[in-house]
Amino acid sequence: MEIITGGVTAAKGFKAAATAAGIKYKDRTDMAMIVSETPAVSAGTFTTNVVKAAPVKWDRQVVESQECAQAIVVNAGIANACTGEEGMSYCKKTADAVQEVLNIPAEQVLVASTGVIGMQLPIDRIQNGVKTMVPKLSDTKESGHEAACAIMTTDTKSKEVAVTFEVDGKTVTVGGMCKGSGMIHPNMCTMLGFVTTDFAISKELLQEALREDIKDTYNMISVDGDTSTNDTVLLLANGMAGNTKVTEKNEAYQKFVEALNYVNTTLAKKMAGDGEGATALFETQVINADTKENAKVLAKSVICSSLTKAAIYGHDANWGRILCALGYSGVQFDPEAIELFFQSKSGKIQIYKDGVATDYSEEEATKILSDEEVTVLVDMKMGDAQATAWGCDLTYDYVKINADYRS
Repeated sequence: MEIITGGVTAAKGFKAAATAAGIKYKDRTDMAMIVSETPAVSAGTFTTNVVKAAPVKWDRQVVESQECAQAIVVNAGIANACTGEEGMSYCKKTADAVQEVLNIPAEQVLVASTGVIGMQLPIDRIQNGVKTMVPKLSDTKESGHEAACAIMTTDTKSKEVAVTFEVDGKTVTVGGMCKGSGMIHPNMCTMLGFVTTDFAISKELLQEALREDIKDTYNMISVDGDTSTNDTVLLLANGMAGNTKVTEKNEAYQKFVEALNYVNTTLAKKMAGDGEGATALFETQVINADTKENAKVLAKSVICSSLTKAAIYGHDANWGRILCALGYSGVQFDPEAIELFFQSKSGKIQIYKDGVATDYSEEEATKILSDEEVTVLVDMKMGDAQATAWGCDLTYDYVKINADYRS
């Protein structure tokens, strides 16, 4: 596998575009479109929140009832959530607009929205945005980047990644983009992810690959503990790489799964590290747990702890907060058996062993905790299972951003 520059336009046959439709923002692009030259096998995973936005309902129906999809239209600024039948009708009107200008069947058009809950979309601007973007559709890296920028809300940076691997002497590419900064606590935030590939694969295996991969990627991040109404990850595979179509879990499938995992993990970490107001990506690695499920629960308990997140922001080696978060996770363990470490590019330091603090240097610990990416390593001493979760520090700016987000 080779990491390359690019995003949703990296794979063969995919184009993207962006435009300033004036949906909510006055000074930036706020709509994006992704189109495959040919119908692409589709897969998707969606929010577990009982309150589901209209685009989530629309996309689930498309993914479950259609073999393929060919276009994705995304808007930022308004979530089209809690908008009733009118909101659902706007999904169809958006798809109809794509059908009109690109001759793609409306039932093969996916839609996604992110932004404020409860507001109705200005559908005339959405429809005009579709018409404006069609002439701009391009397979260049620049077009993919512009699309990634257009779907941002409180994000401070765009999020893209792409990789290639070889199958049957053919080069296969997997690329993706996402947005997400707040209301991030997936259980598939507001989290939207779009992954494209030219790999030839059956719909059943594509859906299984995505469904299994999100368990260790997007579902292992949290910014603020709030699971959004709009969480969506869509995956399109158009088969244009020319490999023999994969219909069983062979070596080619495993290569694809590895590439997909890298793309999804990278995008997930980019979202966690760009949490609202964040200054650091906060990672927790749990090793030597008794089961994989317990390792996940423990890791997420630590990265979701507001007190621990605040300590990371203050560069404070307050290991008691970590131990506390482990203790209320619901997993049973011996507190005197585990070991805790802090690590970053500045080094690694053990802070807890045999039930008490080690004789560590506070100055060294602070230096480690001052880096932009900080890891807590938890050795459970119980087995060989492991898991990693990602979050961010909790800062004053998080409250500032969310106190007046709507106004």
